[in-house]
Amino acid sequence: MATTRIGLDRLPTAARAAVEQHTGPLLTVAEATEGFNSEIASRVTSATGTWHIKGLRTDHPRAWAQRREAAIAPFLTGVAPALRWRVETAGWDLLGFDALEGHHADYTPGSPDLQEVAALLCRLAGTPRPDIELRHAEQRLERYAAHPDDLRFFAGDRLLHTDLNNTNVLVDDRAPQGDRARLVDWAWATRGAAWLDAGYWVIWLIASGHTPASAERRAAETPAWHTAPAEGITAFAAANRNVWDEISTADPDAWTLRLAAAAATWHDHREAA
Repeated sequence: MATTRIGLDRLPTAARAAVEQHTGPLLTVAEATEGFNSEIASRVTSATGTWHIKGLRTDHPRAWAQRREAAIAPFLTGVAPALRWRVETAGWDLLGFDALEGHHADYTPGSPDLQEVAALLCRLAGTPRPDIELRHAEQRLERYAAHPDDLRFFAGDRLLHTDLNNTNVLVDDRAPQGDRARLVDWAWATRGAAWLDAGYWVIWLIASGHTPASAERRAAETPAWHTAPAEGITAFAAANRNVWDEISTADPDAWTLRLAAAAATWHDHREAA
């Protein structure tokens, strides 16, 4: 369920003042239009720099997501924007990240961003899993697996992002090639098998116009993909078909229906192989 977005100007005076202790007086504020998890999502500038601010009320039902992002941020060098400060005051929890330059990744066939996303997933696969509380992939997929025994394929000890929505990937064309992409929004960070993020990417690639075979070839650009048994990939496709069927039934927006169709297309492809 999406979280209602409010403007930074509606923060309590004490919370705004606490932010400006880190930033200095704000010169510009641009409210973000993407994302579903934060009440505050703004790009702000001052005389001292530019930040992306994410915020939730401390009594919000999804306050856990903000705490998880704050806990994991120090371990994401090279794969995510740096967290520079955190403010907890006046009933608000606010995170100040480096504001990234660039555009949301283009997942359509032939896009030059695809190579950058594959390189990003390779860097993520090599990122040590921090010793913080994370949900386990097999727990998250427990209700959706076609067979209970399938859950063994999803278990593992690697750090996963699990939400490869193209709006969560920012690509800076001015950065060195092979190091242009960064992942944002780590609320759903998970512990599991190293190849799962490439699997989540497959679904988004199909939703962006790839065939299942071409999407899997892109996933195969990540070494972790080659550690996945074929039956494990098929089990993952089946579980995600069930995930997106549930999401699109509860919230039948155009994008959820598109992802449900992509997940079904992938599972059908795996079953026919």
